[in-house]
Amino acid sequence: MKIAVFSTCVYDQEFLTRFNTHHELSFFSEALTSNNVVLAKGFDALCLFVNDKADRQIIKDLKNYGIGLILLRCAGFNNIDVEAAVEAGIKVLRVPAYSPEAVAEHAMAMVLTLNRKTHKAYNRIREGNFSLDKLMGFNLHGCKVALIGTGKIGKAFYKILKGFGCKVVAYDPYPDDPLIAEGLTYGTLEEALFDAEIVSLHCPLSEENHHLINASTLKLFKVGAMLINTSRGALIATPDVVEALKTGQLGYLGLDVYEQESELFFHDLSGDIIQDDLISRLISFPNVLITSHQGFFTREAMEQIASTTFSNADAFLSGMQLINEVKF
Repeated sequence: MKIAVFSTCVYDQEFLTRFNTHHELSFFSEALTSNNVVLAKGFDALCLFVNDKADRQIIKDLKNYGIGLILLRCAGFNNIDVEAAVEAGIKVLRVPAYSPEAVAEHAMAMVLTLNRKTHKAYNRIREGNFSLDKLMGFNLHGCKVALIGTGKIGKAFYKILKGFGCKVVAYDPYPDDPLIAEGLTYGTLEEALFDAEIVSLHCPLSEENHHLINASTLKLFKVGAMLINTSRGALIATPDVVEALKTGQLGYLGLDVYEQESELFFHDLSGDIIQDDLISRLISFPNVLITSHQGFFTREAMEQIASTTFSNADAFLSGMQLINEVKF
């Protein structure tokens, strides 16, 4: 099968080539958009990532080009018009889990970095400054953490939090009985957020939770609380978060995702003027840590992504059950 792979970096090519099960791959560094969808001509399938766009018009174009399969090498699919794909007869397959521990561990790394300011200490010591001034943190043991979403990643993060002795209150429309048996307390969104010292988001993006964190919900946090988002950028109303940082209602912010990340993340813009005023404002805060959708990026996760992607492709070709199909 001829597969066009969009949004590829050197590491994508490395792992996809290594795990390829005899498909013909063509790599494009560009993200799929309406401006370059013509590149899909002559292929049987596309392999897409988080910043590739496949709206209704693009799906229509793909159908006309004879594309029968979209392979997502990620878990999220909010960038795909799944309804349009179903109508066009294009199957959409994803990688539902690729080392939940990778993202959970990155979330905890952000918590620890923001709290204990190790990134600032590193720079100080290299400049010969051994002062502890303004490096004070707080004990994670005993602090209240609001865990928003208890799927595979949320569950992995909960186990980490338990190890630190945190008091965790979770919110999820579908509570996990095994976690309850382990002692996790569930509440409403308001109960979970109320007086929380750390809020960590681990849920997929939907119409219902778009801008879940906004001016109203931020007021429920304990003053000076920490917000961590390693899920989807649009879970947060960024202008409201900026305002909360300015007033001190929010004391720390860790973002591995950003609502307008498609024009920024995975690109080297070090020689350019950043045109996004919101992220420029966020970068200016001393209590904000931003990573470029890095949470998934471990060797084990990349291996799982590649192997599952080709398992999905092989299942499609052989007419086997499509266990990872995204359905409308």
